[in-house]
Amino acid sequence: MTTTEHSFPVAHLFPVESSVARLRRARERFLTGRPLPDGVPDEVTSAWRRARFFGVRHDAAWPVPAATGTDTALDDPDDTDDPVRPSEPAPLLVAARPALERIAPGLGGGRSALVLTDERLRVLWSAGGGADGTRGGDLDEQRVGHNSAALALRTGRRAEVHGPEHFLDVWQDVSAVSVPVRDPAGRARGTVTVAAPLCAGDAPHPGAALAEAVAALAEAGLAARSRPAERVLLDAYLAAARGEDRAVVAFGGHSRLVSPAAARLLSPADLQDLERGTPAESRNSGHAATGKAMETASDPSGTNTVHFPSGVSCTAGITPVRHLGSTVGAVAVLEPLTHASSRTAGRTPVTLAGRSVPWRRATERAAELAAHRAPLLLAGERGTGKAALARELLGDPLILDAAEGALGEALALPPRNRPLVVRHAERLAQPDVAVLNRLLDEHPDAPLAVTYTPGTPPGPCLQRLLDSVSARSVTLPALRERPEDIEALLPAVTPRPAAGHPPLTWTLDALRALERYPWHGNVTELAHVVRSLAVHRRATGPVRRAELPDPVRQGPAERPLSPMEQAERTAILEALRRHGGNKARTAAALGIGRATLYRKLRSYRG
Repeated sequence: MTTTEHSFPVAHLFPVESSVARLRRARERFLTGRPLPDGVPDEVTSAWRRARFFGVRHDAAWPVPAATGTDTALDDPDDTDDPVRPSEPAPLLVAARPALERIAPGLGGGRSALVLTDERLRVLWSAGGGADGTRGGDLDEQRVGHNSAALALRTGRRAEVHGPEHFLDVWQDVSAVSVPVRDPAGRARGTVTVAAPLCAGDAPHPGAALAEAVAALAEAGLAARSRPAERVLLDAYLAAARGEDRAVVAFGGHSRLVSPAAARLLSPADLQDLERGTPAESRNSGHAATGKAMETASDPSGTNTVHFPSGVSCTAGITPVRHLGSTVGAVAVLEPLTHASSRTAGRTPVTLAGRSVPWRRATERAAELAAHRAPLLLAGERGTGKAALARELLGDPLILDAAEGALGEALALPPRNRPLVVRHAERLAQPDVAVLNRLLDEHPDAPLAVTYTPGTPPGPCLQRLLDSVSARSVTLPALRERPEDIEALLPAVTPRPAAGHPPLTWTLDALRALERYPWHGNVTELAHVVRSLAVHRRATGPVRRAELPDPVRQGPAERPLSPMEQAERTAILEALRRHGGNKARTAAALGIGRATLYRKLRSYRG
């Protein structure tokens, strides 16, 4: 799997004079179920395994017919899957065809090919290599295996795939480079691919410049064909979002443009609420409206504050977008209320790793509560970061841990001017619970944070304590509920490398395995796995999936398994790994029929 940013060209893997031959032999061993040699990147073997998992035949002919039953128009207005209503030409094809037809005659002798696909990787147009400029075929990875068009669409960048990195036999002597084509709003609408005879090496693909140029011409064509009202809305959005990482949303008609900062701030439901809660008349006035789903308020300075049901609060400036005397949409510029209030109300911004919506909402709510002098309850599973968040919110607190034994006098005589954090409230001794209840009765505004992990039902005294602070409580999400935060957490939980040693990095395959694992011990368990790897690892380079502990590497079953099923599943997965994913050889090695192996694998997913 190769990209210009994260490339693994064949010449980087092996000595130049034998690079292609060695990778060919590795692919042949994979196809026949034999162990792979050292030096084949995880990205390439993962691509081959995905193709086998999808049932792709390596000896399949090309082109593979496009999947049927879709509703996206392709090429010819007279060509239709619907006998009643003919399909319309794909906008991308209409926009790109003039450039494609000018360039096609110069491809030369059929040795190179130029291919245009839509966003579902169906071929809209092709020329060269025996093609006649018409559509046909499908480059979906689930139908033809690893290829540069699928990789470019998935990564959003120019991508190259060379010879044996492909899964299909017919592409073993082909090098291909693909570039995504984006519409004026930045959404990928398809790809442009240039294929040529095998040219593995350090230099970029010789067709890279051509692919980039055709993609740019196609994007210019899409921009020129956009409707005037859409162009006006796009211009207004770009003007509002220019220059900094601003949270900007534009909506009008069937269009919605969302900046990366706005996508991090608001959930999809919040975006729908924002659009529904801002009808045309309030867009004309330039102020946010109060819809049924969200609430707004204005302070004396005229700033609009929008409160979403999800708990996110923002200041919002909503400006109507007009064209030819009518309103065609609106642009909303948002700023998280926590950022504004931290400058004015002394709120502590939370810097703990994590940008997912569940984590951000929980920490922002905790910061909002901690800005006022009063007790705070932080609840959640073990290892979710309750104590770390309490330390950050309260500055330099005195920390007492009930898991270490009775708190005694330390709890009875807390410092007057220093916040107090009581960890593991579920383990508090009865006398300590009574002391805390009395403290809250006498000082209801005490600067106190209590962490609590739900488990066995609390006794009456502890329940009274929990009830007294429940109005100011926040539950932190489990790590399995925010797997997108794992990549940001890894640097925070990785030990500092010794002098002269590089920091620990991760292959994409290993990162995806970490994200799929359920982490019942949450961040604490993740930190233990990472630190163990850092201490005991002897290999160099990024951590590969094969180096992860067995449960993490294998991933979770999709249903609870009995101990017997878990042991059986572990044995099957290990056998599959030994035999390169070849199910026939795996079944023979385990002494079971291939149909039995398939049935067992399906049952684990049920």
